[in-house]
Amino acid sequence: MTPFLKKLILCFFLLSLMTTSQFSHALFVSPAKAPEPFITAAFPGADPLTEKNSELPYWTITKFGETIGYAFETNDIARIPAYSGEPVNSLVLMDATGTFIGVKVLEHHEPILLVGLPEKLLFEFADQYQGLTVFDRVKVGGRASDGQVNIDAVSGATVTVMVVNVAVMKAARIVAQHIGLITKTAGANLPPSTIKQELYQSSDWLTLTGDGSIRKLYLNRKLVDQAFVDTEAEFVDNAEPDEKNDDFIELYYAQLNIPTIGRNLLGDSEYQWLMDTLKPDEHAIIMMANGYSFKGSGYVRGGIFDRIQLHQKENSVSFRDTDQYRVNDIFIMGAPRLKEMSIFIIRDHHEFDPGSAWQIELLVRRQTGPLDSVFTSFQAEYNLPDRFITRPIPPIVEPELALWQQVWLDRQISIMILVTSLVILTMVLFFQDILVRHPVFYQRFRAIFLTYVVIFIGWSEFGQLSIVNVFTFLQTLMGNFKWDLFLLDPMLFILWGFVAMSIMLWGRGVFCGWLCPFGALQELINEAARKLKIKQYELPFAVHERLWAIKYIILLALFGLSLDSMAVAEQFAEVEPFKTTYLLHFDRQWPFVIYAVILLVVNIFTRKVYCRYICPLGAALAIPSGMRLFDWLKRRHECGPCNTCAVECEIQAIHPDGTINLRECHYCLDCQVTYYDDKKCPPLMKMARKRRRKIPSNEQTIDIKQVG
Repeated sequence: MTPFLKKLILCFFLLSLMTTSQFSHALFVSPAKAPEPFITAAFPGADPLTEKNSELPYWTITKFGETIGYAFETNDIARIPAYSGEPVNSLVLMDATGTFIGVKVLEHHEPILLVGLPEKLLFEFADQYQGLTVFDRVKVGGRASDGQVNIDAVSGATVTVMVVNVAVMKAARIVAQHIGLITKTAGANLPPSTIKQELYQSSDWLTLTGDGSIRKLYLNRKLVDQAFVDTEAEFVDNAEPDEKNDDFIELYYAQLNIPTIGRNLLGDSEYQWLMDTLKPDEHAIIMMANGYSFKGSGYVRGGIFDRIQLHQKENSVSFRDTDQYRVNDIFIMGAPRLKEMSIFIIRDHHEFDPGSAWQIELLVRRQTGPLDSVFTSFQAEYNLPDRFITRPIPPIVEPELALWQQVWLDRQISIMILVTSLVILTMVLFFQDILVRHPVFYQRFRAIFLTYVVIFIGWSEFGQLSIVNVFTFLQTLMGNFKWDLFLLDPMLFILWGFVAMSIMLWGRGVFCGWLCPFGALQELINEAARKLKIKQYELPFAVHERLWAIKYIILLALFGLSLDSMAVAEQFAEVEPFKTTYLLHFDRQWPFVIYAVILLVVNIFTRKVYCRYICPLGAALAIPSGMRLFDWLKRRHECGPCNTCAVECEIQAIHPDGTINLRECHYCLDCQVTYYDDKKCPPLMKMARKRRRKIPSNEQTIDIKQVG
């Protein structure tokens, strides 16, 4: 293998680390449950179960030959990927009238509900469907509105339960249509309305807003506060009494690919560009606003705008960044000054009908805790004037749901805290030479930062990275790779992105020494033990450097297992105590707890034993560390004979000859503190003694000459 090819493979591995946020915790497969016992329990006394229907896979349940209900699996009818990229397979039990007897989760691959939140929360969510009907409009979270049934979400697993809801209701409606409970709308097979592209009339702002071509949604602070009354966020971010009538948002919106609307707003050349951009059956709307941003700051490249949605009958349209074009100016006479303007493209796969009414939904969210939030939404109607279109009867379309639609906005406070801490850490790394000259301040800062990592990143945000993240990413490369899924956990996405950047610049040590919650916990335990004067033990360096190989052997073994069976590899990946310590807070079977506790207790006597000798993730991150761009840890030629830093390095990453093994270094910067300390560094102490001797010697020579 050529050196270039080796580097290419290492680059590929490094990039993989940056794109594994989809798998925010160790992926695990919930054992699949058989549907038959649930069906028997739901329909006592029913006739023996027959085969599924041949045209559409569902069971018809009979009793004495008479149909009493239906049962079907969502994976057979509506496979919708959830957080893990795999669908949640639910068994829907429905009586002959379309009323749900129950919904049971048969199988899921959702890591957050197995290693972060109790799995029973998903089952309890599914229990809410009992008594609802296939005719209901069921929405997860938010406040109830006319013609809509709201069910409680699962805080921390919003994406998962939203997908479950879409799959259950979509599958139920398809079955209901097949058995005749829901009659298809007459003319459903006809094409949608067509736009009269030849019709154009020059108009001003007043005319188009007056005839409904341009609509407006207006909210003041009082209306928004009232929407959160009787919720947990009732007193969060409320306006002051004298601010109640202040504008919250003034939002204008219109369908843009209508000549009279689009040409008047954009001008002829920009309108022509828009029409050239749109593919057949695609449409465009424009949003223009002052006040509250309808785009927000929660979306990222490749992501979804999670403050706005478009609804038309059962269809929901979420807009991605590739669907949006910023508008710098509009040219229509009489328009007000508007700060935020964007064009959004409705792609052809949404089956949008310009002749049917549609609604813009604006989401407003208030954070009630680190992980919890309450949201409400405001809708505004749009009906295109009849003169612009030829209007046939539109088809019925099924709802679509974006998988990470509101996740980034839900966790915006946590994201801001994490990003701020990463910026601070980056500043520490860039100005390390200045910071280590103040050892007392530096040691206190490091202790505070590690405490933050343990409490916030680890226990609060479940931000512990895992070797399974790397393996599962490699699995997706061989399957259906989608960036959308990687954005479902913003904390892990940001952390992996920073880790990839830091490995490229400085090597593995930044993560292992600063951002790994389990590593931080070990270091804090050891620091406390040292302050209590507990005797420390270190292995001879010859033994120590051979034990380094253990973690690489574990990494290779797990990687080999993952090639054959990911499920088996995940079980053996329990060599990582991360799930026990942070995701489950030691609330699991005693062997796992004892293993994690032993690894922590050992740190009372020897620092970071797990990190140095066992951690497969550390081994994986060490592999591309040889490609780092910078080597900012300073050494002198006297460091080999001196050995002071080598003795003080508590993870023994400095060889007896004074060189630092950056594949094992945790970048704690203790050696750099000593490097600049003229009271601890022997070469500096020697130079200081020479300077002190030189001054008196010169003075004595001068005195002798004067006497002579």
